[in-house]
Parts: sequence; C-alpha cells; structure tokens
Amino acid sequence: MNNGKIIENNKSYWNANADFWFGTTALPEYGVKFVTEDDLHLFGDVSGKKMLEICCGSGHSLKYHADRNAGELWGVDLSQKQLDNAEKFLSENGYTAKLICSPMEAELDVPKNYFDYVYSIYGIGWTTDLQGTFDKIASYLRKDGILIFSWHHTLNYCVAWSCAERKDIIESDKLVFSKSYFDESYFTMPVDDSEIILCNRKISTYVNALAKAGFVIEQMIEQNDTATMESMEDISDKTRKAKMIPISLCFKARKL
Repeated sequence: MNNGKIIENNKSYWNANADFWFGTTALPEYGVKFVTEDDLHLFGDVSGKKMLEICCGSGHSLKYHADRNAGELWGVDLSQKQLDNAEKFLSENGYTAKLICSPMEAELDVPKNYFDYVYSIYGIGWTTDLQGTFDKIASYLRKDGILIFSWHHTLNYCVAWSCAERKDIIESDKLVFSKSYFDESYFTMPVDDSEIILCNRKISTYVNALAKAGFVIEQMIEQNDTATMESMEDISDKTRKAKMIPISLCFKARKL
C-alpha cells in the first residue's frame, strides 16, 4: 500500500472528524483503560521545559503541560482542522503554541537538538515510517532529551477484536486470536462512515527502532488501570478483555 495514499486517507479522516474526537485520549490519560500520568509521573517537573507534541490533536495535552508551567509548546498534526481546534482551545485558556500542519514523517521546520521532551499520546502508531519518525524525533531532542509515547498494545488488534465491526468480541468467555501477532501489513478499519488505515507493529519493532535511532528505553508500561482490573460490575467485552491483556502501552526513552 502506497505510504502517500495512506497519509492522505488518514488526513482526510481527521479533517472530517476532528470535532468528534475533541479532547479524547489526552494527558493525563495515555490510553484506553490504562494507567495515567497521575500514576506514572513519566514527565516529572516540566517547568521551563521545551515540549514538542507529535499528533497534538485538539491541544489538550499541550494545555496539560502549559498548566504545569512548561516553557515552550510546539505541536505537529496531520490535520489542519485539528490544529484549528487546538489553537482555539489553547487561546481560550490563555495559552499559545507553535503549531505545524505536517505529517510526522516529513522533515519538520523545528529546531534541532533543542527540545527537552518530544511526546505523542496515541499518535505515533499512525506513522507510515516508524524508523524515519524516530530518527527525526531524535534529531529534535537535545542530548538526554526524553521521548514519551503511547499507542494501542499490539495484542489489542490481534486478540478478541473485529476490525470489520470495530469492537472487542469475546467468544464463550475466551480470548481468540483474530490475526497474527507477526502480521505488520496495513489494514483498513471502518470508523464513522469512513475508514482509517493502520498497521499493527510488534513490540520488538518499536524497541529495535528506538535503539537504532539512538534511544535507550527507560520504561515500558503495559498496565491497565486499577478501576478496570478490580471492577466487578462492568461485564463489557472491553473490560473483560482488559482484565486479561493490556489494551495500550507506553514507552519512555532517553536520547543518548
């Protein structure tokens, strides 16, 4: 599948549906039924720090850092509609950010060896060039700068999942593999009378790409939130599944 066509397809989806996703999956949340930044403290004190968000969406994670006295806010997103929403949202809250409309795969017009943090909340997995994206992120970070990103856990799309229906499906109280863990080919998924195009990368693919880009992994988290794990009332397929496998994952890596 042509990378350019994948990017254009996904860009069209986000331009058309940005309002529907306004404010969803943003810090302190890292993902679905997942532990939060309030639990993990991956960022620590960001006072005065230079922050670049990849796939910044509606700007809610940028505001999260602005509320904690971050020094500079930069955001990149594929969708101009997302950036329009982000600019309006930040302005309404008294903040500004340098917002760039571009695919993350492109060479961004941002300073090199400059940022203290580059992060992405449920965004990195959209890239059509994981290694190239990590290489570029490394070039934006200063030495010892931190990359933090979250995404769907690889098992989420492999186990008890129907792509055609876009929902979790548990069969006879069992989790059944619906696709191979080793299959990293692109697939389409219907969403909101449209479709998105993704691929499901192995954990080792992320680990090895980070290492090749010059990062050392400080933490990898695949832990669902306590409320989900201890729930007795919620018998939905999503919660039952989340009690058995991680739904999301998060990496914290440092540039060497």
